[in-house]
Amino acid sequence: TVEVEARSLPMELLEKGGVENNAFVQNEAFENKETDTSSQGEMPKKCSVDVEPMAEEETMLKPYAGMPKEVLLLFSSQARYRVTREILFWLIIAGSIALVCATIAIIALSPKCLDWWQASPIYRIYPRSFKDSNMDGNGDLKGIQEKLDHITYLNIKTIWITSFFKSPLKDLGYGAEDFYDIDPIFGSMTDFENLIAAIHDKGLKVIMDLVPNHTSDKHRWFQLSRNRTGKYTDYYIWQDCGQPSGSVIPPNNWVSVFGGSSWQFDDVRKQCYFHQFGKEQPDLNFRNPAVQQEIHDIIKFWLGKGVDGFSFSAVKFLLEATHLRDEPPVKKNGVNITAYSQLHHDYTTTQVGLHDIVRTFRHTMNEFSREPGRYRFMGSDGDEKEDIEATMMYYGTTFIQEADFPFNFNLINMQNLSGNSVFEAVDSWMKNMPAGKWPNWAVGGPNAARASTRIGKEYVNVMNMLLLTLPGTPITYYGEEIGMENIVSAQVSKEHVNSGPVVATLPEKSPMQWDGQVNAGFTEGNSSWLPVNSNYQSVNVEIQSARPNSTLSLYRALTSLRNSELRLNRGWMCPIWNDSNVFVFVRELDGLSRVFMVVLNFGEESTTDLKAIAPNLPSEAVVKLSTHFRRAGKVVCTNLIKTERGEGLVLEYKTAKPFHTMEAFKGKCFVAEKACYSKAFNLLYKNC
Repeated sequence: TVEVEARSLPMELLEKGGVENNAFVQNEAFENKETDTSSQGEMPKKCSVDVEPMAEEETMLKPYAGMPKEVLLLFSSQARYRVTREILFWLIIAGSIALVCATIAIIALSPKCLDWWQASPIYRIYPRSFKDSNMDGNGDLKGIQEKLDHITYLNIKTIWITSFFKSPLKDLGYGAEDFYDIDPIFGSMTDFENLIAAIHDKGLKVIMDLVPNHTSDKHRWFQLSRNRTGKYTDYYIWQDCGQPSGSVIPPNNWVSVFGGSSWQFDDVRKQCYFHQFGKEQPDLNFRNPAVQQEIHDIIKFWLGKGVDGFSFSAVKFLLEATHLRDEPPVKKNGVNITAYSQLHHDYTTTQVGLHDIVRTFRHTMNEFSREPGRYRFMGSDGDEKEDIEATMMYYGTTFIQEADFPFNFNLINMQNLSGNSVFEAVDSWMKNMPAGKWPNWAVGGPNAARASTRIGKEYVNVMNMLLLTLPGTPITYYGEEIGMENIVSAQVSKEHVNSGPVVATLPEKSPMQWDGQVNAGFTEGNSSWLPVNSNYQSVNVEIQSARPNSTLSLYRALTSLRNSELRLNRGWMCPIWNDSNVFVFVRELDGLSRVFMVVLNFGEESTTDLKAIAPNLPSEAVVKLSTHFRRAGKVVCTNLIKTERGEGLVLEYKTAKPFHTMEAFKGKCFVAEKACYSKAFNLLYKNC
């Protein structure tokens, strides 16, 4: 309520909403009037204003854009702003802590990622027989570069190239004349550098061979050593062996791998040098630290060129016993010993100190593995075929690493093919392999008859199915993807080699069969260094790539399945049945209800009742892949699985009771890189 004095306010004040302040401004209406004493006591009536609380609040200052610091501080201390700010702050802190904890938990629980040498099959190339680019009849490095698309077509990401060092080729290139140069047959160092760049551009990796045990007798080191020049005097193993009568008597009964005495008299030095292989391949003296350093320098040189790994061959021969005693004969009272198999090689293989040398190779390679994504692979050959425990030593120990894996020749060395023999070859490796290590498998190589010749071409597809469904890294020798066979020995003549002992290994080195043209597309020249197999018009890459039921198409389907399925990459492997005809195993992964069962026939037509073996097995399974393409997608009864001679099946079924959890199969199942799958989070973890 407002009480207003009974006089009019000037119009402009009314329009402005102003209020007259009589205490300070004299009203013009009284300026010229006299003030009598009777009116002096009469003061103007004051206005009393009652303001409601809401109106008073509206007169308060509110936050606005661009307010100065002083005004901002007035509001920041108010409870409603301070509390909101503190809540947001602690929410951010709590969220950050939760995110860090979740990240740590995921890292701690996540299994180790598979490295490149584990995630892909390895394709082994004998360069002289892969592709000729310059029409001279010899495969070369440029030829490999031209055919890199074939490697990617196979879903393979790792290439293993056998020896291409400058060499007299007495043993097909394994006795190097110069470890720092390329043999002119294969091209130049520029060709090699271009090949490495092209390989890496396609996202592929490359492994190369290195035989540190010996050199060629044409090597500069040997020429200096035979002349007793400086530090090179003891680069090789020399012993007195001459007699006054002029005859030569070897220091002991040691025999070379190729037969005959492993000691050769040198007319220049007038001593015998030691050779585990051919006389043109003198052994290096690895008890000399300078020799070891030379090998380390060679490793560094090629790693510096961009090589992603090495396969070290003949490593068990690096050291010999210094006492030079005769090796014991296999048969008592053995006389006229000339063959390698007639002796127990107790003093010329796997000597004390050998694994110390191998570990130093690993240390040198690790120097080049520090860059993320550039781990350098190291493989080695194994020990004696009969001594699986000695072979496993090349893995190293839990704390001291040697090779990533020694190469597994169990499937190559099988004497007779059957379901039982295949099971034994697989079981032997998996049972003896140290915990946490990674297996590997091969069915062929440059020093063994091709699988199609050795076991029969009707078993080629089922062997490829075995190779690509077992746990670990499969190694494919060039041509196995199309079922190449050996050339007949009669086609190999003396003009093809410079040394007798290696003739036996030539039939499996025939040129790659690319198409049905002359020389199988291997060369555009008039001839090739070895004859092409006579079946090249029906067995070649071009014709098989166009046929969905070919060996090549099956190989590609298997590599694609392996690369895409966790169960095949890193799951459990449980052998569940084997007999003279079939070998059956399953591939499972914790957390996945679907299982692959692999049924492989290595004998005659067979019917297998797997329900009798495992009553919990579902009554039906679907054919995921088959060597007989007509069966793909069909349903089979697990109590009546029929397989023909050389047939292989990859079956898929769903179960809540995987084999590796069954009491009856405890201790019979194997896993290399254990992992479990979480469907909820779509990730792998290791603490199952």
